[in-house]
Amino acid sequence: MKNILIAVLMLVTSLAQSQILAERERSKITDQILAERFDELLPELMDRSEIDMWILISREYNEDPVLKTMLPSTWLNARRRTILVFYRDKEKDTLEKLAIARYNIGDNIESAWDKEKQPDQWKALVDIIRDRNPSKIGLNISENYGIADGLVKTDFDEFMTVLPDEFEERIVSAEELAVGWIETRTLREMVIYSDLVEMTHDIIEEAFSTKVIQPGVTTTDDVVWWMRQKVTELGLETWFHPTVDIQRSNEKLVDHITAFSDEKGNSVILPGDLIHCDFGITYLRLNTDCQQMAYVLKADEDEAPGFLEEAFQKGNQLQDILTSNFETGLSGNEILSKSLDQAKKEGLKASIYTHPLGLYGHSAGPTIGMWDQQGGVPGTGDYPLYKNTVYAIELNTEVEIAEWDKSVRIMLEEAGFWGEDGFRYVNKRQRNLMLIPGEKAEN
Repeated sequence: MKNILIAVLMLVTSLAQSQILAERERSKITDQILAERFDELLPELMDRSEIDMWILISREYNEDPVLKTMLPSTWLNARRRTILVFYRDKEKDTLEKLAIARYNIGDNIESAWDKEKQPDQWKALVDIIRDRNPSKIGLNISENYGIADGLVKTDFDEFMTVLPDEFEERIVSAEELAVGWIETRTLREMVIYSDLVEMTHDIIEEAFSTKVIQPGVTTTDDVVWWMRQKVTELGLETWFHPTVDIQRSNEKLVDHITAFSDEKGNSVILPGDLIHCDFGITYLRLNTDCQQMAYVLKADEDEAPGFLEEAFQKGNQLQDILTSNFETGLSGNEILSKSLDQAKKEGLKASIYTHPLGLYGHSAGPTIGMWDQQGGVPGTGDYPLYKNTVYAIELNTEVEIAEWDKSVRIMLEEAGFWGEDGFRYVNKRQRNLMLIPGEKAEN
């Protein structure tokens, strides 16, 4: 534990000094974190799922989504057919990390195949299984999670063809184990996550400023592509194309299908507009997903109209309702139902569509609603909430604006962490509308 805390402090210092690390430094951090996850997290997850052997099989350029997160920083893809075997001996408190492959896979996974002695890769795998004699063999087969369903039919068929009959009944879905690996965050990852969310906020804040937006000239697409370019220039990546959209007093509120479409249209940004963005970045194998809102001031305004700020506060209110209902062991559907019932009692017209966030943007774990499934989500919504997991707290509330003779939709999304001490935002949340100065009228 002491070494971990020292490493975390070094990482904080490094991030504070250079903000975005050079590729070589990123590689070191990535591999160190991966080693910690293998040594400290994986045994716990295997015990929780009661799987003592986990087998992952992939071929180059068609990687299992879970296996891809286990590759060292210098492996951008699997090589040939890569087979990983994790064997957990709970009584001895050991974890073997083996590769039925021609190479060691970084410093964490040792090659256990001598092709000169055993030319057949599948038979080499069977030898490993026979020697360990596991009680349960987990394979990445999942009805509910695409991320946990990475074993392709060809590899499955070939594996089952060579697997001795006595082991066939020991094959189980590794869904719970795979999801646990994907969703669970370590202390060190959370240090990075805070910094990553701050970077995300900083980019949005710059995008929603006069550095980027000139009212009457700049379009929503201009802002979108500025964000994409900014990410590239910083040496980061984005896992989805950003969106920027407008609500204004003289235009009807669009329906949910249009609101959640990537084809919202390109509009010139004008004074009096309520602007919304959806934006996320990727760094050190973690992902953010953030929605924030701004108001473009009219010539005679120094602040947003009070009725819009009041509407925005209802968005914060809905966030508070949702996160107050987080409880370890509750399913996503249970949290959704409790939150929507409470929101209705408090007079909010709410929609909640919160998803796990981490090694993937739309990650694996409990789904807490989808925008078109507010009655619950079968399968992924039945998965329980575990500690040390991160979520995109994504939702909206429609608010009637008498001054505009219409409703507006307050759409927010922030990264939130559920841990030993309950819920917290990974790095703050938006509490007021950002303001974009418009052109001042001449006296």
